[in-house]
Amino acid sequence: MTNLADHLRLLKILTPAKLANAAQVYASYYWSKKLGKPMHRGLPMTLSVEPTTACNLRCPECPSGLRSFSRPTGNIQSDFYRQVITEMSDTLIFLILYFQGEPYIHPRFLDMVNFAHQHKIYTITSTNGHFLDEENALKTVASGLDRLIVSIDGSTQEVYETYRKSGNLSKVLDGTSNLINARKKLRAKNPHIIFQTLVFENNRLQIPEIYRLAKKLGVDEVKLKTAQFYDFEKGNPLMPKDSRYSRYKEQADGTYRLKYNLQNQCWKMWHSAVVTWDGKVVPCCFDKDASHLMGDLHHAPFEVIWKSQPYRDFRQAILKGRSNIDICSNCSEGCKVWLPNDF
Repeated sequence: MTNLADHLRLLKILTPAKLANAAQVYASYYWSKKLGKPMHRGLPMTLSVEPTTACNLRCPECPSGLRSFSRPTGNIQSDFYRQVITEMSDTLIFLILYFQGEPYIHPRFLDMVNFAHQHKIYTITSTNGHFLDEENALKTVASGLDRLIVSIDGSTQEVYETYRKSGNLSKVLDGTSNLINARKKLRAKNPHIIFQTLVFENNRLQIPEIYRLAKKLGVDEVKLKTAQFYDFEKGNPLMPKDSRYSRYKEQADGTYRLKYNLQNQCWKMWHSAVVTWDGKVVPCCFDKDASHLMGDLHHAPFEVIWKSQPYRDFRQAILKGRSNIDICSNCSEGCKVWLPNDF
């Protein structure tokens, strides 16, 4: 499994304007931490755009799976999406076409990928892998998608469906095989395919087998990720008993807390932002219900929102006391959420 081709694709999209913007972002983040007050130069290097809130699965720790959003749900409009990407393309390096929902459900999803690819932006998405038939696999490769994360939380159907409810592991594996074959057929090296496994108590012993499946299929990389739980204080049957795989630590009274202490800093608030399907700008991927609204792209350009008072106030709140912000209470920023590949 090699990352070389993936790195080379990233290097090809870097321009003087993107690098200059990145330097401003890094410098302003450094000085903000050092001085304890928000300073910001430049625009986001990374943007997450939500194609849809719809999903075919019913995962129990996901708003899409639970159908539990307090905000409106729907699909992003293509014209609006193109407007946002065109506005930000000169400085944007990474576009994550995912927030909530299953991206492939959006009927124009791969057109959206290709539009960003044509604007020399490195594109990433995450999928549950149920829509990768032969036709979609070929279209995915042809779209120019750079990185595809496929969720695979077990090596047997019985374990897999414990979390990926209504999911079919065979369909995911067949879809992955279709992607590998499509790359060969089109003589392409993209997308870089990652098997991502959320480690739970019931699947942690299957991790070696997930690695073997990845190698057999020709997947480029496997990443293990600690699982987030909404009501982690009381524990959860899916929470790994092996502390190496858990984001949480059991206390003497039987309750749980984050294993790592939150620091009053957040790189995400300086280098990235999230846009919901209906144009709302929110701080990060932990604001699943868009409760911390920074602005609306239907009413103001992104740069105006990025430099607005709500953003300045939120960055100041981060630097002053991150533990007082609700969406930060279960945040992985500064925590080790990606686990080492030692299988």
